[in-house]
Amino acid sequence: MDTIAGFFSFITTPVSWVIVQFHTVYGAIFGADTGWAWGLSIVSLVILIRICLIPLFVKQIKATRAMQTLQPEMKKIQERYKSDKQRQSEEMMKLYKETGTNPLSSCLPILAQSPFFFALYHVLNGIATGKTIGVINDDLLASARKAHIFGAPLAAKFLDSSDKVGALGATLTDVRVVTAIMIVLMSFSQFYTQRQLMTKNVDTTVKTPFMQQQKMLMYVFPVMFAVFGINFPVGVLVYWLTTNVWTMGQQMYVIRNNPTPGSKAQAAYLERLHKHVLNHGGTRNKRERTIVKAIVAKGRDRNEFERKFINGLTKAGLAAQADGNVVKGEGSVATLTAEDGTATTAAAPKRQQPKRQSKSQRQSATGAKTAGDSTGSASSTGSGSTGSSESGSTASDASEPTSLTKSEQPKDASQPTARKAATPKSGSGGRSKAQSGQRKGGPQRPKSPSKK
Repeated sequence: MDTIAGFFSFITTPVSWVIVQFHTVYGAIFGADTGWAWGLSIVSLVILIRICLIPLFVKQIKATRAMQTLQPEMKKIQERYKSDKQRQSEEMMKLYKETGTNPLSSCLPILAQSPFFFALYHVLNGIATGKTIGVINDDLLASARKAHIFGAPLAAKFLDSSDKVGALGATLTDVRVVTAIMIVLMSFSQFYTQRQLMTKNVDTTVKTPFMQQQKMLMYVFPVMFAVFGINFPVGVLVYWLTTNVWTMGQQMYVIRNNPTPGSKAQAAYLERLHKHVLNHGGTRNKRERTIVKAIVAKGRDRNEFERKFINGLTKAGLAAQADGNVVKGEGSVATLTAEDGTATTAAAPKRQQPKRQSKSQRQSATGAKTAGDSTGSASSTGSGSTGSSESGSTASDASEPTSLTKSEQPKDASQPTARKAATPKSGSGGRSKAQSGQRKGGPQRPKSPSKK
């Protein structure tokens, strides 16, 4: 560890100067030789470094978003080469090169602050060995050696011997208890940050090498910090615990307010945004308008949560505009987005279902249709063979009185003969015609005598 820190000795002087400046401020409040003055100086150094790294963190977020936009292409590559893992990896790397994205961009903040970490380790190691380093002179060195954080000297390590710890004015038990607690907190904060990223802020619909790397780092980093932490001075543990807590809080802010599209965090954010829009009747600030504008611009490429958000606005009588504003949808036809991305009109009338009929209505309709078909066939047959007879029968039927009238008038002997001659030989047409002419609940017409 000392050899690695030696490579960053060029940055030792700036780091020691910043610590001394903060120590001057806190020493006037808590005392120059107290652990609070030196501990808060290290914490302030971390905050200053992380503020300077915010632009790099923003770049990391943009690179992560770029990776998200490539996920549909990644999914196609996975489906096309699912049986050839080597070809799949080659096509993935080719895609990264063409689009200018880097799956390891999430490690940039860690790599950027590594020189400051090793420089601080070099400074604290000089304090532990009693050597002046950077701008820390003999007076500041003596003050730093007297500083204790919860009973543990600033430059003590977990593996130090009892004689070395005693020379710093502390006990071995105090040093190991304090360092063990800080190592556990440091590893847990690192694990929680990575787990939060994997479970809430990642689109799980597409599996990519980037996700596999993040999952691996989620377990590797805590183990690394636990192993190397026993060789870190207490001051370095304070530095790394502070930077882990900063990263965790920063990640929670990003997940809540700028989640990854398609992730569980986006679903929760759009649900909160939907409630806010309904309560206020529109978007409230620039950030909300930017989110709504991006969703509207996607069109058919919206994911499940974005379609649900747009549909919820439409059902509430609101419409999302291309500039990110949300207005009332009066006077315009609202558009719903289906699950497959197709647009449907909310105001379109529903298709009317046919009215259900009773059993008797269905039977009467079927009987009428059958009678009509039979009458048509009978007419076509009679016109070709017995046209003159059919015309005579029609005239006879037209002048023939009903059964009620027949009982009152004298019988005519010629009527049965004429009716028999006019009756067609094909019994189906005549029978169907007679049945269709029957009346319900009253006197019936005489049946055709064709079968007698």
